[in-house]
Amino acid sequence: MEMVRKVPVAVLAALALQTAGALVWAGGAAARISVLEDKVGEHRQVAERLARLEEQSKATRAAVERMEMRLERGRS
Repeated sequence: MEMVRKVPVAVLAALALQTAGALVWAGGAAARISVLEDKVGEHRQVAERLARLEEQSKATRAAVERMEMRLERGRS
């Protein structure tokens, strides 16, 4: 009869430990996900700034080419 009473207590204790472990693991995973989301947000801002700089560079190159063409026409 004593074995019957000890088994459920042991099972409940094991379940409680597993549940606590799962909660600790989930908390750690949530923290890692939060850090990764912050990094992705920072990278998104950098990517947007880079795209703007590329467009400005293209516009500058076009302007320089137009100036060069005018200068070449003036020399001829």
